[in-house]
Amino acid sequence: MFRRTDFYLRFSYFLAFSVKTVNMIEHDLHDFIKSAQKDLEDEYKRILKRAKEDPGTAGDQGEENWACLLRNWLPSYFHIVTKGRILTETGYASPQIDILVLHPSYPQFLLSKKIYLAGGVAAAFECKTTLKSSHVKQAVRTSSEIRKNLPEQLGSPYKELNSSITYGLLSHSHSWKDHNSKPLNNIEKALWEADRTNVTHPIQSLDIIAVSDLATWELRKITFINASQYSYNEEIIKHYGKYGSGVSAYVCSAINFENQRNHFSPIGVLLANLYLKLSWTFQDMRGLATYFLHEEVDIMGSGSGKTRSWPISIYSEKIRNRIFNEQLSTDVLYDEWSSIF
Repeated sequence: MFRRTDFYLRFSYFLAFSVKTVNMIEHDLHDFIKSAQKDLEDEYKRILKRAKEDPGTAGDQGEENWACLLRNWLPSYFHIVTKGRILTETGYASPQIDILVLHPSYPQFLLSKKIYLAGGVAAAFECKTTLKSSHVKQAVRTSSEIRKNLPEQLGSPYKELNSSITYGLLSHSHSWKDHNSKPLNNIEKALWEADRTNVTHPIQSLDIIAVSDLATWELRKITFINASQYSYNEEIIKHYGKYGSGVSAYVCSAINFENQRNHFSPIGVLLANLYLKLSWTFQDMRGLATYFLHEEVDIMGSGSGKTRSWPISIYSEKIRNRIFNEQLSTDVLYDEWSSIF
């Protein structure tokens, strides 16, 4: 499961977590995705020309770019709206969110009300034209706060690790353009600082950050690693404790990674992840989700990510024993008792 044992994971994206090298062909899908990325890059250049004159309009244009991308690539039955708040069952209303993806069943009458019922929200995104560290930290805080106010989902590792609403941050570009700056490091630093400060359970973590001209970070989770299942291997104990732990990881796939293929695009990672996450609920999306994940299609590229360990107490008492004893399936997609999500 682990490529290395130093808190960094290497993943493939066809049901298993290991890097694979295959003889790649240029796939038509790569051209479609690169075209979508170029459209965003062209829009970013256009928006920047007048951003100082009117930052508000520039932000609105950026949001509409991302909304257009989602309308073009997600199934047409979703309602994709801009600028609204999420209202949970408890009466909590989130801050204003830039883009919301609503269930097909969402009432037509309520689509324009700008207060959206949490039970009908499939995904939500904050959008930035030029990403800063403060944007990352705010997105993690909002993600955590929304999840804390949603009803508990109990009964399986999948339900207890994954929110009913996918939450992410989308940006055309970033603010670290200086030759000596390190945008990947800066974003990752802000992400982990915010995660450790605001997130008390892995279900609260931000699901995805996509920066069109740089990289995409996706949240991945391992249900539980128990040292006793590995004869108390010293390396396992060192990283996951004598009594084991669950694991979350923000996995980064970047344009400039060594051995990253020329066809790679952060937009491909974003779309593949959205299909994978949404297809748990919208089963007709599963065919395309597995297509996108196939190693010969390879729109996910290669990625790596730092991990965070979690105690068994993140799970409800009713399922802890089965998880602790690793009575789980092994990398079975759409199994709620899978070892990996």
